[in-house]
Amino acid sequence: MHTKLRTLLAATTALAAMTVAGTAFAETMKIGITQNNVGVDSYQTTYEKAFIKAADANPDVETVVLDAGGDVARQIAQMEDLIQQEVDAIIIWPTNGEAVIPAVRKAYKAGIPVIVTNSNIAEPGFEFVKSFSGPDNITQGSRAAEIMCDKFKAMGIEDKAKIVQISGQPGYTTAIERAKGFEDRLPEVCPKVTLMETQPGDWNREKSQKVMEAFLVKYDHIDGVYAGDDNMGVGALNAAKAAGRDGIIFVGATNFAVGYEAMERGEYWGSIYQSPVDDAEAALQTAVDVLSGKDVPFLNYFDTPKITQDNMKEFSKPVF
Repeated sequence: MHTKLRTLLAATTALAAMTVAGTAFAETMKIGITQNNVGVDSYQTTYEKAFIKAADANPDVETVVLDAGGDVARQIAQMEDLIQQEVDAIIIWPTNGEAVIPAVRKAYKAGIPVIVTNSNIAEPGFEFVKSFSGPDNITQGSRAAEIMCDKFKAMGIEDKAKIVQISGQPGYTTAIERAKGFEDRLPEVCPKVTLMETQPGDWNREKSQKVMEAFLVKYDHIDGVYAGDDNMGVGALNAAKAAGRDGIIFVGATNFAVGYEAMERGEYWGSIYQSPVDDAEAALQTAVDVLSGKDVPFLNYFDTPKITQDNMKEFSKPVF
């Protein structure tokens, strides 16, 4: 009888241990992320490192980190893969705001909450998304227009200035929204400034340099350039410097280290300050909060202030 009791106690103890282990495993949040294109610029590279670091620092989080390499088809396949792995939540940095909607809908139907990071999906997909974590890109474009207009007013050319725009990747929500914010706000603050032409730079410095080279050939006079991020803006600046076209006002969005350095040299006027570390940490925390049952706003923005040569000393040089 004593032996049977010991056997029963041992079995009960083992079962309790299995239950505790099972509970601990169940409490671990498995979060998958499919990113846009880590290799395309230093912002996305820094974002990925910060995301992995933040996840590693949280013992309750296990991650599956994927990158679409800018390929919509690959991102859709990665969404399928994460759904099959039965992750608890998916974070997506969309390669294309429209094209990924069916994949996001599939995750939604599978009961997996989706958090969109950095660049939102198109509005028809909002019903399948738990939250968007990132910058307010419309506001960024609007603030960039204000930076440029204020500079033109200081120069006394607000009634005659002519500008060009280098936008981001076509179909990419951030590119669309930053352009819209700029184009809507500029006529409100500087109604006589003429936007002569917009061409995409695809977030790529070399391509943006070529786009600017073409603008410089086509237009004898350019007063300002608005670029969807500083990576493209510095490409445009390099083209202007090579062509000996001085005096052009360059304004970007997402202040890169190269943009900050060009501002220090007095070659680049202003931008919008946005931290990829804040971006990554906010996305992960949003996913954790959703899985923890917390009330998370649908549009979970973090602030992105104006930075110009006048106030840049108030900001640390970007790490990307």
